[in-house]
Amino acid sequence: MTDSTPATEATQPLPPSWPQALADWQRSAEQMRAGGGPKAQQRQHDKNRLTARERIRQLVDGGSEFDELMTFAGWGMYEEVGGCPSGGTVTGIGQIGGRPWMIIANDATVKAGAFFPITAKKVIRAQTIALENHLPVVYLVDSAGVYLPMQDEIFPDQDDFGRVFYLNARMSALGIPQIAAIMGNCVAGGAYLPVMCDTLIMTEGSGLYLAGPALVKAAIGQVVDSEDLGGADMHASIAGTVDYKEPDDESALRRVRALADLYAQGDPAPFARRRTPAAEIQAPAQRDLTELVSFDSASPYDVRELIRALVDSGEFHEFKPEYGETIVCGFARLGGFPAAFVANQRTVIKKKMKAGGVPGLTTRIEVGGVIYGDSADKAARFILDANQAGVPLIFLSDVTGFMVGRDSEQEGIIRRGAKLVNAVSNSVVPKITLITGGSFGAGNYAMNGKAYSPRFLFAWPSAKYAVMSGNAAAKTLLDIQLAALKRQGHEPDDEELQAMYNQVKAKYDTELDPRYAASRLWVDEIIDPNDTRERLIRALEACAQNPHQEELKVGVFQV
Repeated sequence: MTDSTPATEATQPLPPSWPQALADWQRSAEQMRAGGGPKAQQRQHDKNRLTARERIRQLVDGGSEFDELMTFAGWGMYEEVGGCPSGGTVTGIGQIGGRPWMIIANDATVKAGAFFPITAKKVIRAQTIALENHLPVVYLVDSAGVYLPMQDEIFPDQDDFGRVFYLNARMSALGIPQIAAIMGNCVAGGAYLPVMCDTLIMTEGSGLYLAGPALVKAAIGQVVDSEDLGGADMHASIAGTVDYKEPDDESALRRVRALADLYAQGDPAPFARRRTPAAEIQAPAQRDLTELVSFDSASPYDVRELIRALVDSGEFHEFKPEYGETIVCGFARLGGFPAAFVANQRTVIKKKMKAGGVPGLTTRIEVGGVIYGDSADKAARFILDANQAGVPLIFLSDVTGFMVGRDSEQEGIIRRGAKLVNAVSNSVVPKITLITGGSFGAGNYAMNGKAYSPRFLFAWPSAKYAVMSGNAAAKTLLDIQLAALKRQGHEPDDEELQAMYNQVKAKYDTELDPRYAASRLWVDEIIDPNDTRERLIRALEACAQNPHQEELKVGVFQV
């Protein structure tokens, strides 16, 4: 938690409009990026060291964007011990020598860079993104190791601290470059990470050891100072662990840049070989996307307009436009890359009914954001088409869920929904998801939610992420509580009922906040709507680094 972060920020209600939502999002992001706050930053400078973000600024190419990921990790969490803003680490993709690299930097201003449970999960997610996209990795190491009071939540499980080194080794085996620079502490199990990289750089005054001086004395009674035990001089001249010894952060970062620039460039992904030359790319007409999509999803909008506002020249080749209209599918180019879009339509649709239905009725109304049987069929077929063409999929998710009721069940909504989930699950082309509004229930699954391994998952500040919408959930939870009270012989009056409803609704609204999802890494980053096009293009550039595509297999496919 920063010096100025209010302890109750995460309990505030959702902002009511785009201007306030964007202001609150920016303020929260700045607080996360402040790490331990000004005093902790000054302590880092007093050691003649840069902060994590200062290091990254010096590392990436001048004038290029650093696309930070998981900025909100730990938001509103661990407040009883002072918080862990941004998970005590900075991760993201930046250009080094004109090539995208994943950068993972410990933030020593937050508990000396110690690993909280969310820290390990964030590093693992960053490594997973690097692994899936064959992105080379730079680790800027400055960490006191595991946060011992929470060791039982960090150490033992499959996706805990040990997974970091597992992924370290797997990437090395695949030939994905990894460079580590120790620029402070590197102790205990964390010492394995930099040593398992291709290249290890260490600054003078840093420490690399499995056990620090105090633990060595306690364990074996040996008295030794930090430099003799694990200093840069010792590792460079005696142990031979360090490849390059540098006097300070600046020289170490120059060394990283120089070495990174030497690595061979692999083949691009097949889809990237069909990218339009940069000189021929025409951006769409500029439009404020917050004017197109309302913050609270109360106003209908045509998602085709959103797609055309994102894609090159505004040109969109829609697939089966008159069928299954609550999902819009089609091909376009984005930053020159071919891309396949699957998007929830948010208009109210008047659908023609098949002959032989209810006498006298020729149309029915379908609600935007709901997945009906025919739209599930269409989306499943289109996903297979995108895989056949080898084109990345981009999901624009603003979904309420699948249609329910007698007619929908008799039309086979479960079977048809299962077909869509199967197609999403087994798709082998890169998948990127952007949540612009609701992402509720099984609709989250059908629209490539976190469980379906998107290469990247972004959200706007308007995103709402839960099993069901706030009002429906609050009423359901209230009914459950009310039934329990009645079983106990208590019949609440209207005033008590309203108080109970308000309490349940406030809690659920907090959990709907996209910062709540981002704090737990259910989304990779919250982005400004008007930055969407550029973020998606750079995400495709990252995906393009992996030239391998698996064979498509769908198993038992419902028809």
